[in-house]
Amino acid sequence: MDNGGDLKVAIVGAGISGATCAHVLMQAGHSVHVFEKSRGPGGRMASRRLEWHDQQGQAWTTQFDHGALCLTTHTQPFQAFVDDAVHQGRLVAWWPRVAAGSLSLGCGDKFYVPTPDMPALCRSLLEGASLVCSWAVDRLHWGPQGWRLEACGARFEVDFDAVILALPLPQAASLIRSYRADWAQAACTAVMRPCWTLMGVARAEGSESSDDWDLALPAAGPLACVMRSDARPGRLRIPEQAHWVAHARTGWSRRHLEHPAAWVQKYMQDALSEVLGHSVDWQHCVVHRWRYASPQAPCRHPVELCWWDASQALGVCADSLGGPGIEAAWMSAQAVCDALRGRATSSQAPSLSAVSSEWRQV
Repeated sequence: MDNGGDLKVAIVGAGISGATCAHVLMQAGHSVHVFEKSRGPGGRMASRRLEWHDQQGQAWTTQFDHGALCLTTHTQPFQAFVDDAVHQGRLVAWWPRVAAGSLSLGCGDKFYVPTPDMPALCRSLLEGASLVCSWAVDRLHWGPQGWRLEACGARFEVDFDAVILALPLPQAASLIRSYRADWAQAACTAVMRPCWTLMGVARAEGSESSDDWDLALPAAGPLACVMRSDARPGRLRIPEQAHWVAHARTGWSRRHLEHPAAWVQKYMQDALSEVLGHSVDWQHCVVHRWRYASPQAPCRHPVELCWWDASQALGVCADSLGGPGIEAAWMSAQAVCDALRGRATSSQAPSLSAVSSEWRQV
C-alpha cells in the first residue's frame, strides 16, 4: 500500500481510540469515515441525558457522566495531548473531594474531564471526519477495489484503502476472523470487566451528609465508586437536586449481569443509601449495563499497542492492547496510525499499571 497519498480510511468505533485515529489521519491528509453503532460518539467516555417529571409534573432534563470517570496521565506523550486539550478548552482539571474512608486513588489526586460532557473530547477530535452513527458494522469485505463495510445486510457504497477497528476486542473478533484468524483467537481470550451503573436524581435535602465530598470509593460492599455527577466541572448544578452516579464492583456486576434491571436498580439504590448513611428520596433513577466496561489485563505478553497487517491494510486498536484506561486507548490509536503510515512502533507499551484500579475502569 502506498502510504504517501491520500488514503480513504474506514474507522469502526467512535470512542477515544477511533476519534484519535480519525484526528491523526486527517492531520496527515487522509480521508476518514468513522462508523459508530450508537447515536453519537464517545464510547465509554459517555454521558446520558434523561428526561423526567417531578411530583409537581414539571419536566426536567438531567445529564449524567455514567461511563469513564476521568482522564489521568502517566506518560509524557499523553500528558502533552492533555495539556494541549486543556489549553484549547477541551479538558479541565478536576480535583474531587474524596469521602473519608475511601480507598486510595492510586495515582495522585489530579484528574481531567471534558466539558460540557464526556463525549465532547471525542466530538472535537472527529471534527472534519465523515461520521456515520447508528450503523453497526457486522461484516467486512476485502476485494480488488479495497474494503467494503456492511451493516445488517446493507453495504456502505464506498471502497476504502484501509480499515481500522477501534472496538473492544471481543466485539472486533467476528469482524477480523476471516482475515486474521490469529487475531480473532487472541481477541476472544481478552477478558473484559462488566459493570452495572446507577444514575439517579434525588432531593438534595436528604444529602447534607455528602456535601463535603464529590467522590467515594467504598472499601466494602457492592459499589466501587459513588460520584456527584453535578459536582464535576462544567456540569449544571440545580438547587435541591443531587445527581448521583454509582458503579458496581466487577465481581458483583458479573454475578448479576443477566438480572432484571429493576432488581439491579433496587439493590444499588439500597447500597448507595448505605454509603451515604441515610435514605435517599429518589426523583428519577435508571441503570445501565456495561458488558465491556474495561479490560482486565492486556491480552498479550509482551504488550502490543496495536495490531496491523500491512498486506491487507487492516488494523485494530483498543485499550485491551495497551492496558486499561483512556490513556492506553489513546496510545493504541497513535500506534496503529503510525503503523498505517509506515512508521516504526514499539512493541512494548510503557507501564500503565497505575491505571488498573477497578473504579477507574468504568
